[in-house]
Amino acid sequence: MKTKLELQKVKVLRQREISPGVFVLSFPRIWDFTAGQVIGLSARETDDSRLYSIASGELDDEVDILYNINPEGRLTPWMSRLNTADTLWVSKPFGSFFSTPGPGWWIASGTGIAPFSAMFRTGLAAGKKLLHGGRDLKSFYFEEDFLPALADKYVRCCSRQEGEGIYKGRLTQYLNECESLPSDEKYYLCGSAEMVVEVRDILIGRGIPFDNIISEIYF
Repeated sequence: MKTKLELQKVKVLRQREISPGVFVLSFPRIWDFTAGQVIGLSARETDDSRLYSIASGELDDEVDILYNINPEGRLTPWMSRLNTADTLWVSKPFGSFFSTPGPGWWIASGTGIAPFSAMFRTGLAAGKKLLHGGRDLKSFYFEEDFLPALADKYVRCCSRQEGEGIYKGRLTQYLNECESLPSDEKYYLCGSAEMVVEVRDILIGRGIPFDNIISEIYF
């Protein structure tokens, strides 16, 4: 998504390719934010911004942005070539995709895991179950952080490959096969529009109140 925002310049601290075509870009935190918020990024101050969810914790000194390259896009191919001390333009954080403490489900597909990484690193994981869908075994970004802390509360659903500790199938299939889904817990969804709509319909069909479903199309 692109939009016009007030921007300021920051310097890149580092760039990591964590999976083929998938990067984490880091720059200094210059403002406070709430886990789950998004920011606008741009190559130039006068360009329209693209929105990305923050993946770092609220008290981290750096802001991490998770993104994958869109070969036909204008921004991500350029972003992937940035090195330490290069500059980009960023907006102040905004948005209201927030997670409350206590029991709940975090449900993500692909890079939609970013806001849940921010929530996890902020200390909101107690009582949460994290469901992450991906096409292959390299799609589970930040699993090295989630696995040790969440153990069996972290479920990786892989639609195209099999692996140890991996649920073989889409996350929608996993939800359909769950014997029970607590109706008094919150369900937070972040991913493609298709995934969000499909999961929301499954949850409502299983008796989850509409007000307990909080969703955001991924950025």
